[in-house]
Amino acid sequence: MPARGDIHSLLERVASGAISPEAAAEELAGFSFADLGYAKIDMGREHRCGFPEVVYCQGKSPAHLRGIAERIADEGVLLATRADRAAYDEIKSVLPRAAYHAAARIVIADGREATPGKGHVVVASAGTADLPVAEEAALVAETMGSFVERIYDVGVAGVHRLLAHREALEKARVIVAVAGMEGALPSVIAGLVSCPVIGVPTSVGYGASFGGIAALLTMLNSCANGIAVVNIDNGYGAGCLASMINGMSGATNEEPGVIEAGEEDR
Repeated sequence: MPARGDIHSLLERVASGAISPEAAAEELAGFSFADLGYAKIDMGREHRCGFPEVVYCQGKSPAHLRGIAERIADEGVLLATRADRAAYDEIKSVLPRAAYHAAARIVIADGREATPGKGHVVVASAGTADLPVAEEAALVAETMGSFVERIYDVGVAGVHRLLAHREALEKARVIVAVAGMEGALPSVIAGLVSCPVIGVPTSVGYGASFGGIAALLTMLNSCANGIAVVNIDNGYGAGCLASMINGMSGATNEEPGVIEAGEEDR
């Protein structure tokens, strides 16, 4: 909830007629939370930020995971990241509609009415080994309402593979470029397009890649314009940012699409 002084000030504004009770209730809605004792669920997140709180599964006990997931799902959609099969089983025990996307380690329980994704987000990966992070980004952006096109295994070791997708890249409102090793893919893409590019370094690579630090530094030091960089293996952060940028650009349902789940997701 807001600080005590903020609430007092809000009530004074209502009493003076400066704002209506309905407007005050709307203002307070963004600061509500559900106190479960072991967790305080931010029930105002969707009101403030456009999407409910997301669950990070690693480190949570089975009982806590079940309680948090069930409470967040009351808002219509649950997105749980870094979930292994055991975490999925716990969530599914209280949310039978939950679906597990094994490659991305994501659980989604979506009770909302299905609607086509908006705009055009492209998620590109340099190699097949980068797919877990790329899929995390793609699924997060889709769940947050964006239409996502996947372009996988288009790294700079064979740049002609990337150039074969110029049309898709040029139509995108925002591109997520996922790469390990030396992490050059975002720089190459940013030199081809006019939209923002989000670089995602992955921990894929031999010893001198230092668990993704080499790719991170490459992306941070890119001479190409329009690149933002998230943390190593942070597909969730990239997907969330991509969806926000896509929405801010006036995305519509003009380019809806259906992405078939991989065999491991069924």
